[in-house]
Amino acid sequence: MSPSDAAIGGLVRRTFVVICLVGMPSATSLRAADHGLPSVAPHQVDMDADHLARIDAVVAAGLQDKKMPGCVVCVGRRGRIVFRRAFGLRQAEPDPVPMTVDTVFDMASITKPVATATSVMQLIERGQVRLHDRVATHLPEFGQNGKSKITIADLLLHQSGLLPDNGLADYDDGPVTAMEKIYALSLRAEPRTRFIYSDVGFIVLAELVRRKTGQDIHEYTQANLFGPLGMKETGYLPAAPLRARAAVTEQRDGEWMRGEVHDPRAFRLEGVAGHAGLFSTADDLAIYAQMMLGRGTFRGRTILAPPTVELMTRPYAVSSGIRGLGWDKQSGYSSNRGEQFSPRAFGHGGFTGTVLWMDPELELFVIFLSNRLHPDGKGSVNQLAGRIGTIAAGSIRLPGSLEEHAAVQPDADRAPTNQPVQAAASASTPDVLTGIDVLQRDGFKPLTGRVGLIANHTSVNRDLVSTVQVLHTAPEVQLAALFSPEHGFTGTLDQRIVDDASDETTGLTIHSLYGNTRRPTAEMMADIDTLVFDIQDVGSRFYTYVSTMGEAMKAAAEHQVKFVVLDRPNPINGVDVAGPVLDAGRESFVGWHTLTVRHGMTVGELARMFNAELDLGLDLHVVEVEGWRRSDYLDATGLTWINPSPNMRSLTEAVLYPGIGLLETTNVSVGRGTDTPFEVVGAPWIDGAKLAAALNRAGLPGVRFVPIRFTPDASKFAGELCGGINILVIHRASFRPLETGFEIGVQLRRLYPEQWQVERYARLLNHAETLQGIEAGHSRQQIEAVYQPGLRAFLERRRRFLVYP
Repeated sequence: MSPSDAAIGGLVRRTFVVICLVGMPSATSLRAADHGLPSVAPHQVDMDADHLARIDAVVAAGLQDKKMPGCVVCVGRRGRIVFRRAFGLRQAEPDPVPMTVDTVFDMASITKPVATATSVMQLIERGQVRLHDRVATHLPEFGQNGKSKITIADLLLHQSGLLPDNGLADYDDGPVTAMEKIYALSLRAEPRTRFIYSDVGFIVLAELVRRKTGQDIHEYTQANLFGPLGMKETGYLPAAPLRARAAVTEQRDGEWMRGEVHDPRAFRLEGVAGHAGLFSTADDLAIYAQMMLGRGTFRGRTILAPPTVELMTRPYAVSSGIRGLGWDKQSGYSSNRGEQFSPRAFGHGGFTGTVLWMDPELELFVIFLSNRLHPDGKGSVNQLAGRIGTIAAGSIRLPGSLEEHAAVQPDADRAPTNQPVQAAASASTPDVLTGIDVLQRDGFKPLTGRVGLIANHTSVNRDLVSTVQVLHTAPEVQLAALFSPEHGFTGTLDQRIVDDASDETTGLTIHSLYGNTRRPTAEMMADIDTLVFDIQDVGSRFYTYVSTMGEAMKAAAEHQVKFVVLDRPNPINGVDVAGPVLDAGRESFVGWHTLTVRHGMTVGELARMFNAELDLGLDLHVVEVEGWRRSDYLDATGLTWINPSPNMRSLTEAVLYPGIGLLETTNVSVGRGTDTPFEVVGAPWIDGAKLAAALNRAGLPGVRFVPIRFTPDASKFAGELCGGINILVIHRASFRPLETGFEIGVQLRRLYPEQWQVERYARLLNHAETLQGIEAGHSRQQIEAVYQPGLRAFLERRRRFLVYP
């Protein structure tokens, strides 16, 4: 078998098998589909329902002008769908069939970024190829006729110099011959000199995926992309149940194309190609869009690492404008782009009338799917889709500027009776209930016998009544013992040893777990049947409250005491996971378990992980939070911020803490003894202007640095004038605290190799390879690459313990 035969041998087609949803939820359902994103009223994500309703008129005009027979529009923000509606017909001839929101569409060129480019980016982050590798390094046959210098990046950016499409006759003899004809092509232009939108380039990229993995693009995406994301209605070669509800396009050989790829070259490639052939629904595309807005992760499943998403979607200048890797950004193809989208937006359109745009700056996605080619191939929707994107972006309002009111999509009763337009929302923003709220509401059912409570000042219910008071006054509960963590029961002590104390409310002794012992002793555990943990964490590995929980879990397991965790939201969200995993064998009280620095878990989820991975055999019960979603920061919950420790004084500081807190064991001040701990970094030997300039040049997303001078009145450099930087988070959604912290370390090492005591960075970092990279003067990107394999492994470990959507 020749190399080309081997390359195409895997192109023998298999049927795309899916689980077809037999029914859709009612209009009062909370989910758009049982595997999809939840639907909420627009005001819950700071969007104006009345403004969004303008989409109806724009679509109605498009239908009237015969731009398309029908369409589905889906708009989402912050992981929730706010507008989801079907309009018109999915089939006009020979018999009319109403459009429904679960209609399956031929994605056409949306295949390029969603299937092919995403797959290539996975190969890049896995080290199987490099972005700037010459394609001929991996596909030697491709290098003939002047194509040897073309790189993978050139293909992704449509700057390879390849022609848009070679003749249809080149595909008449099947995939093997088609690839041979592509390998023999000559260039239309020198690589990297002209933007030429090329289907051929993406056919080659799909072959690259097959050559490196042994799977064609259909098989690979099912195993590595659509399957893991739960996109059950997305893929090549849709099976009969999906074809039955596919939008009809045109006729081929006298037969209407329904669930059969429209693109003639993809059709001749047996339905599977890198440039076209993908089918999907609005609900499934919303999952993909949220994964991308979630920096590569959706519901605990990581498809791309955050640096890979950033690499894929950053701006690349081409001759016709700005592109991403596989994506459009601002180019001659951007007429379907919303005019109010930010420069960070990325998206793509498809020839069949499909459009997908995502905007990380606005935390927004817009999906427009139409059958504009039906019945005669004369429809036109790009301008219409762009207007819908503009309306969606224009509906965003400042937080708190919208009244709390129900915002059901207008005229929902006009939808086809067999299909909801939009899930109805509750009349007001649902309260987030923490574990203590749920426990109290449900009559304290998990608590049995004499109860011990590990708590501090953050242990309050939604009405700010302390958990101690709630349990003490509950007739069903026999509160017998109290325990406190670092900083004591009141959270005000910033000292190495915290002594036992007495609680005035109950008269009980408060046993300190940050004094002579950090684990409840046998004497403390005597006469306790259930031990309860209720403390607010801040989402960083080295914050010691979870260490206290872990030690208490060990004690409870040892003494056969039931352990109950009253869960609370992760205040800096439960999606973002970052940093190296703690080296095994280096566990300590500031690194209790092998977690990433930013773990993206709640204390209840961590408790489940500890119990399973340490084989504690503990009788563990987690009272789960209600109403919280992983993408929520604390300010989306309605819960009151309470400083969890003396120097953790705002949610902004909690967001900064994973990256900046790592630095405080070195000889720099991170602002303890100032009004803004963790928002400043400095030392007497730092030139703030130089450091700020270097950091601003680094182009870190969502953050800027201002040179300052400050004098701490306590802690490190107390009473000494320090030069340094003020860290301004200007866009929280894109800000990356670990990346920022590492860049600060890189620049300190570069600018102050003699003064900065880099070896002390190890105390909280506890990852030898990362420390070695900083000591060696490596770039931030090189340092981050070192710990990516461990990060990916942790994400896989973490996934089975996640509770919240």
